[in-house]
Amino acid sequence: MSREAIALYYLTFSSPEEAQAVAYDLLHQKIAVCTNWFPITCAYLWEGEIQQETETVLIVKARAGVRETIEEVVRQHIDYTQFIGEIPLVSVNEAFAGWFCNEILKG
Repeated sequence: MSREAIALYYLTFSSPEEAQAVAYDLLHQKIAVCTNWFPITCAYLWEGEIQQETETVLIVKARAGVRETIEEVVRQHIDYTQFIGEIPLVSVNEAFAGWFCNEILKG
């Protein structure tokens, strides 16, 4: 597997508990090799008005092209609309790429 086959996925949730549950499912199913989540403040448009609230971002390190699989896992935990985006990587350090390939290929 080449470094180009690694992507980051950026997801948002209403709580850290939701993010953690999805993260652990992705790890147990070997869809992801590593996850990070943290609180943020979000401002967005809703029905023409600006809203602001706290959210939790989940960053998933996984194979490129698995966004739909990640969405399936997310739908098992929540039913509201959230952002799920795939971010292709231009480059990744060799040590991480080696560890990533070793863990994913074990699956």
